[in-house]
Amino acid sequence: MCSMDNLTPKRRAILDFIRERITDHGQPPSLADIAIRFGFASRSVARKHITALCQAGYIDVTPNQARGIRLAAPLRRPEILEVPVLGQVAAGAPIGPDLGIHEQLLIDPSLFRRTPDYLLKVRGDSMINDGIFDGDLVGIRQQGEARDGQIVVARLDGEVTIKRLQRQPGGYRLLPRNPAYAPIDVGPEREFFIEGVFCGLLRRD
Repeated sequence: MCSMDNLTPKRRAILDFIRERITDHGQPPSLADIAIRFGFASRSVARKHITALCQAGYIDVTPNQARGIRLAAPLRRPEILEVPVLGQVAAGAPIGPDLGIHEQLLIDPSLFRRTPDYLLKVRGDSMINDGIFDGDLVGIRQQGEARDGQIVVARLDGEVTIKRLQRQPGGYRLLPRNPAYAPIDVGPEREFFIEGVFCGLLRRD
């Protein structure tokens, strides 16, 4: 199976975008879609990245088709996926990181919009209006970028939390989905980065 460890961050982001579009829209992006999404000056720049991903075995491309990109067979979803549970994430005030592997779960990847890299157990109730409750296992796709409005797992001043991301001038705001909690403003003076994006959850009895 292809390993993404040898991909540049940009090419991994493009591959994630291709996977996301196939999952969410039922069809791959065009070169124009990729150029717009990543701010490339022309489709030829997008084509160079697509050619490199194809040569590396991550995707297949059907010539002379506007949407001829397909994920290579090793990257298509398996019938059963083994995913690690990496500790807890706060749905409330941020908590200290706890990223040791607690257990491995066998899951059906069709339960998730995108295949998660790992699961985190939610602690708290700040995301209940998005259907995320205390004790849920949230699936996280590991990536360092997210769109405005996406639910993310973020590291803030060394602690980890799950919130909805809002971009604003000079920084970000992390939005809870429970009126009992206040938004968290993230200015440039704070240590902040995105660990990954939410792609679904499991709820165990």
